[in-house]
Order: sequence, then C-alpha cells, then structure tokens
Amino acid sequence: MAEEKESTSIPLSQAENGGEDPPKSPPSSPNSSTRKACCFVLQSWVSKKFMTGCVVLFPVAVTFFITWWFIQFVDGFFSPLYAQLGIDIFGLGFITSLLFVFFVGVFVSSWIGGTLFSLGEWFIKRMPFIRHIYSASKQISAAISPDQNTTAFKEVAIIRHPRVGEYAFGFITSSVTLQRDNEDEELCSVFVPTNHLYIGDIFLVNTKEIIRPNLSIREGIEIIVSGGMTMPQTISPLERVARPNERIPLNRMA
Repeated sequence: MAEEKESTSIPLSQAENGGEDPPKSPPSSPNSSTRKACCFVLQSWVSKKFMTGCVVLFPVAVTFFITWWFIQFVDGFFSPLYAQLGIDIFGLGFITSLLFVFFVGVFVSSWIGGTLFSLGEWFIKRMPFIRHIYSASKQISAAISPDQNTTAFKEVAIIRHPRVGEYAFGFITSSVTLQRDNEDEELCSVFVPTNHLYIGDIFLVNTKEIIRPNLSIREGIEIIVSGGMTMPQTISPLERVARPNERIPLNRMA
C-alpha cells in the first residue's frame, strides 16, 4: 500500500500544471553567444574611445572658453569708447587694454608715478572694508611680481606638517629670531595655503628643518592652485641642484 501511495504522488509544481512537465527553455545557440560577446566588446570600445575624446577635448575647451572670456572681458573696457567714435574692429579694445597696462607699469616705475601711486594707496588704505580687499589682493600680486619686495613670497618651502612623514607646500615670507635662555633660534615664517592661495596658516619653523626645493615662486603657486596636478615627478633640494646626476624623490628627503 505504501508503494502505491509513493507511485501516485506527484510534485506540487506538476500538480499546478495539470501533471505535465514544465516547459524547458530552448538552449542558447552559439551564434547568440557570439553576438552578445561582440556587442559587449563594441560597447566597451566605444565607451573607452568616447571617454578618451572627452579627456583630450576638456582642457582644450576650458582653455578656449577662459581665453575667449578673458579677451571679451578686457576688450569691453575700451570697446564702448571706439563704438562712440564709430570704429568697430574686434580685438582693438583688447590690444588697447594691453597697451594701457604696459604704460601704467612704465609710469608707476618712474618717480612721479610711484609717488602718485603711493598717495592713492594711502587713500585706499583709509577706507573701511575696501582696505582689507586691497591688502589681500596686493599680497597675492606681490608674490608673483618681478620686482620682489619685503612683502612678497621669498622662497618655496616644504615643511613636515601635520604629522611625521607628511609634508606641506608653503612660502617663506620672513625670518625671525626666537630668543631663549641658552641660545637664540632662527625661525622662518612659512605661509601654508589652506584654501587655494589667499587663505592659509602661518607656521614658525626652524630654518634647518625647512626643505627648499628647486622650484620658483610661480611654480609653487601653480602647484597649489592646480591642487597638485602640476607637481613635477622629482623634486630636489637647492643644495643638490649643483649635482645634476643625483636627484632624490620627495619621500626620501627626510
């Protein structure tokens, strides 16, 4: 009796389908698998080439856009003046602006121009709120000015910050002597930017602990503004520049 019950019992899935076997999916043909593989390879190739095109064209587009915007912005200073005179030549205002900046530099370099500029600067520094904007802007422009003065960045510096084994880019702005009971210690004021270039922290670091790389002020500014993307592959201290065959990476300058 038990054998008869076992022989008459059917699975639940077959009972729902009326006791019939479930339909089987047709086996995939080799041509279908080959077609899917070809589609996947083609899609991957197209995506890779498209991203390569974006990577190549993105800096070109950004450079063109910024250059075009700069030309239009500078051209807009003198273009209305030429429009009043009936002269409509694109780029004439831009060339006039460049010549104007050049002659301003020549004039300010003279004794009379320097005196008038100092007088105007004295008046601006007496104006509330505006004097802070002017002072910050002047410090940044003085850092890249060819006429280095006491307020400009002196050198590019690399200091150990914030922990041992980590380094930070900065600029030496001045030096100070710390008087102690046993001996005096010579320190350097190092400005480490924390938000691009106009906001940062000031650190007083011992002169012997500062690494002075073979980088100019403009190269240091480019590294900071670009977020480190213009960092050279190898950095050497100034002491080793005289030996061109020996260059050490940054992680070995400890």
